[in-house]
Amino acid sequence: MVYFVGAGTGAVDLITVRGMRLLEQADVIIYAGSLVNPELLDYAKKDCEMHNSAKLTLEEVIRIMSNAHEGGKTIVRLHTGEPSIYGAVREQMDELDKLGISYESCPGVSACFGAAASLNLEYTLPGISQSLIITRLEGKTKVPEKESIESFAAHQASMAIYLSAGMIKELSDRLIKGGYDKTTPAALVYKATWDDEETYICTIETLFDTAVEHAITKTALILVGDVITHNNYEKSRLYAPDFSTEFRNKSKKN
Repeated sequence: MVYFVGAGTGAVDLITVRGMRLLEQADVIIYAGSLVNPELLDYAKKDCEMHNSAKLTLEEVIRIMSNAHEGGKTIVRLHTGEPSIYGAVREQMDELDKLGISYESCPGVSACFGAAASLNLEYTLPGISQSLIITRLEGKTKVPEKESIESFAAHQASMAIYLSAGMIKELSDRLIKGGYDKTTPAALVYKATWDDEETYICTIETLFDTAVEHAITKTALILVGDVITHNNYEKSRLYAPDFSTEFRNKSKKN
């Protein structure tokens, strides 16, 4: 059996309990060495076979899985964050399907949620935004034209932008072109929840200067939206005294 496990945002204790237990039980671990916190490998048993996928091709990863499966071993494919977001897991699963090898997924905490925790943010503040857009700029992996930064910016919703720290000047220009005001709050979060995390609040206009000032060119998430400064939002109706729920009747006026 192959288990695709989300490593979480970075901090070693932010992996799920299920993910930790799978690491403890694994005979073979294939981990994304360029991004996964190496301390997570301490959960593995002493005789566990380790492979760093940063040095491997897809074919080599599948070969390791296939050989381990034939040997009756338990395999953990340890991905950064939440594997369903920019994890390149589907292509691995399709190859395993061809080989008749079973697999399961164990979710993880993605970087945008680690960043929100570090900054004590709520992405969906009433009156400001009720949506979170997770996206990226085009790099080696293409982005469909209908999913351009400009088209998403037009919604004025909260945005979490991955894999774009090396293109922040272009990103800022396109966010403004798409409809955000240049003074819209933004945040640059380097290595969210890691011990060496850095967080900076700025605006879309000053994102690039902030990145240059702190020499941030990779492993950073960019957040955009008025929720970052959480001004002028409306309180949730869920806890309003004049709002009834299944569990609470609205308060009677005196």
